[in-house]
Amino acid sequence: MIKAIIVEDEKKSRETLSGLLKLYCKDLQVVAEADGVYSGIEIICEYKPDVVFLDIQMPDGSGFKLLERTRDLEFEVIFTTAYDQFAIKAIKYSALDYLLKPIFPDDLLSAVEKLRKKLGSKRTKEGIDALLHNLKKPESDPPRIVLSTAEKLHVVATDDILRCESDNYYTVFYFTNGKKLMVSKTLKENEELLSEHNFVRPHKSHLVNLKYVRGMSKTDGASILMSDGSEVPVSRRKRDKITEILSSL
Repeated sequence: MIKAIIVEDEKKSRETLSGLLKLYCKDLQVVAEADGVYSGIEIICEYKPDVVFLDIQMPDGSGFKLLERTRDLEFEVIFTTAYDQFAIKAIKYSALDYLLKPIFPDDLLSAVEKLRKKLGSKRTKEGIDALLHNLKKPESDPPRIVLSTAEKLHVVATDDILRCESDNYYTVFYFTNGKKLMVSKTLKENEELLSEHNFVRPHKSHLVNLKYVRGMSKTDGASILMSDGSEVPVSRRKRDKITEILSSL
């Protein structure tokens, strides 16, 4: 049986989530509930749950504050939040899971199914550490993102990524140190994470970090020249837009 705790300041939200879990997730038992950060810390230390369903904004602080105080304990976390673009972006960078309020059964089932696969892997701590780092870092520092492979989680700074290339439902990351990594996310999913951090997509199969672009060749079809000597094709449809972006650098 999976031991769960709900940390949520709204009583109605706690009751709704608890009822959905009881109805749809028979192998998961809610062993305790809390209505704030400090009461949440107490029951986490007492019950040592497998998973915490964690609200982000509560009267006595944020769910991130709770994670800071319990980071030495091992449990999975699924955030529950109303739409909060900043928080959701930080969570996505860290490869952690979240549920948007109001919570729908299909979304809950999907999150719990992912939870079952993760339990026992001891991979969540890297994600929590990356999340807390990104929330505290100076605005001028590049964020860290968590990349998931079949073997482990990799925490990398966005400035260390040279470019990305699509491989069907996977993405190959190329780094400035010459290494590469195949990640179990599509290029489109990674574009959504990286587009705010100086990355552009010149071709349906490629994503590049503008920091490492050294020029653009227009012979035999356009291509971007990267700092490591590699060339990335530019699609005909995107040629004018990419030319404009590069001209403004």
